[in-house]
Amino acid sequence: MVPASFAHHDFLATPEGALFWPSENALLVADLHLEKASWFARFGQLLPPYDSHATLSALARDIDRSGATTLYCLGDSFHDRFGCDRLPADARALLTSLTARLDWVWITGNHDAGFVDHCGGRIAEELTVAGIVLRHEAAAGDPAPEISGHFHPKLRLHRKGRNVSRRCYVATATKLILPAYGSLTGGLDAHHPEILKKVGPGATALVPVTDRLLRFPIAA
Repeated sequence: MVPASFAHHDFLATPEGALFWPSENALLVADLHLEKASWFARFGQLLPPYDSHATLSALARDIDRSGATTLYCLGDSFHDRFGCDRLPADARALLTSLTARLDWVWITGNHDAGFVDHCGGRIAEELTVAGIVLRHEAAAGDPAPEISGHFHPKLRLHRKGRNVSRRCYVATATKLILPAYGSLTGGLDAHHPEILKKVGPGATALVPVTDRLLRFPIAA
């Protein structure tokens, strides 16, 4: 985890997309998209059915590493509103063990709108914590500082003759978009007009590496 700051608060960011908030002892993640593979399987597109367990195992490690007692999932935690019901037994056991020991908050997104929780935790459309709004999709023009997900931002660069793609955070003074945390998620280029329309001018792509946070200005 590497230090990052936003809206006068200190955070610790991981390359995988988890954001630890020390003053709240909370971990924030977005876009787990649990049971995405099983959703596609229903339509004949077969993918390895291990995405949920892989995502939850990584999340359990980040919870243990951070010592967080609260977890905020910023929407699209399941690939559809019935994803919780399709969890394999091992993934369900892991998830319910985590929701039982943490103050776990599911913020609903466009994929899991109408989600009815059968896996523990509590559900909210959005929350305000210590003056920062936590929601799924950034609200253009809202002056309040907010942390969101939805866009799965990735930074794509051409370096030393090869193309490099990394999950990234997109930040301005009042907006912070987290990368997708799920193991089976794609990504939208951080320079995409839909992202820039939401965050406004002056955006920066933030890429955590082993010992520091790399910053790349995003041109409009």
